[in-house]
Amino acid sequence: MRPDAQRRAAVAAAVRRPGMPRLALIRFAGQFGDGMFQAALSGAILFNPERATDPLAVAAGFAVLLLPYSVIGPYAGALLDRWDRRAVLLVANVLRAVLILVTAVGLATGIRDTPLLLLALAVVGISRFLLAGISAALPRVLEQRWLVPMNSVLATVASGCAGAGAAAAVAIIGAMGTGDFASSVAVAAGAGGSVFSAVAAFGFARHQLGPEHRADSRGVRESVRAVLTGLRTGARAIAESRDATTAMIGVGTHRIVFGANTLLMVLVLRRPNDSGISTSSGLVGFGVAISAVAAGMLAAAILAPLLIPRLGRPRTVVVGLSAALVVQATLVPPITFATGAAEQRAHHLLLVGAFLLGLAGQLVKLTGDATLQIDIDDDRRGQVFALQDTIFNISFVTAIALTALVIPADGRSLGVAVAGAVLYALGIAAIAVNSRRRATP
Repeated sequence: MRPDAQRRAAVAAAVRRPGMPRLALIRFAGQFGDGMFQAALSGAILFNPERATDPLAVAAGFAVLLLPYSVIGPYAGALLDRWDRRAVLLVANVLRAVLILVTAVGLATGIRDTPLLLLALAVVGISRFLLAGISAALPRVLEQRWLVPMNSVLATVASGCAGAGAAAAVAIIGAMGTGDFASSVAVAAGAGGSVFSAVAAFGFARHQLGPEHRADSRGVRESVRAVLTGLRTGARAIAESRDATTAMIGVGTHRIVFGANTLLMVLVLRRPNDSGISTSSGLVGFGVAISAVAAGMLAAAILAPLLIPRLGRPRTVVVGLSAALVVQATLVPPITFATGAAEQRAHHLLLVGAFLLGLAGQLVKLTGDATLQIDIDDDRRGQVFALQDTIFNISFVTAIALTALVIPADGRSLGVAVAGAVLYALGIAAIAVNSRRRATP
């Protein structure tokens, strides 16, 4: 079946399955709000003249936002395999909406960086937890044979929703002017996505989203033990599957390079620009670059159903990393050393590279999601998806932190671009080694 036919069949199957459209709406609305929140926060912290930040400060901000959840994520993931996932989606969305509004009030009243980052930390952590819960619940509302094309459809629309949310936030800030107040208005608007998601989650029946084995009053001790051993349980489940291990290697490798490239891009776009507002600098330039990444992710969602059945999941991961290696080695370096008139042309290459890296990275991610949903049993799926989030975040933040130690404030560092290409090559080599090991019975 052709990929477009697969997607149409998956959508038709989803519409017929009770709960699938509702679960999709929860994800779409939540990611629209996330796009608004993250873009507005970027405007408040990275491109706000009222809050100057150097590379190390940017790295510290990402660390505060992502690392704490990365530590507790696998343990919290155990709760997705013990608690009613419908209740998790409902309560977590309400809590996220409240925290977004508190963050907006804090920005409007001139909150300092530390409490602002702590509030943002809570919002981002809840968002990652919700995405893990939605991924774990998907096989409960859809047949296994439709998971790959439906992941593609969901990723396509969700990426578009996140991009639309980010564009809305940038538009609000652009209309009101840079500064804390404009960012606070954009942040507050992002709470609407969480409210809509909470209303949608309320429509599910109790335990409709799993897990299959429910915890009762006699299983409290067992639930606590599952939480405390969440990391080990998730890691063991991945180690037992060669394909799942390959997926995690691919995800981790891409996130390391993507983290370094993100810091490089922020520093490049913050270079002084005599022409004022430009699509090649500042928050607007950042929004354009993120849009290019999102467009690449949309393209990956179209390609994934075509490549995965023909190549198999492990080879699709290798194809994604190989494509990323070529892009990293050819399109990223020019932006690090271009000057004068060549700098504008290098910005165009940056956008092309952002699109292609978004495509390659999302292809790896979609393949990984399908692998975990198919190969991991329902009792451990929540813990494994939470562990994947941990790999995502720790890889990303570690790369930003290490890059911040060596990169100049204007982002001119050829070594960072070359190191990214080397890391992609090492990831491909690690997958080759993993493919030769004997699967754990």
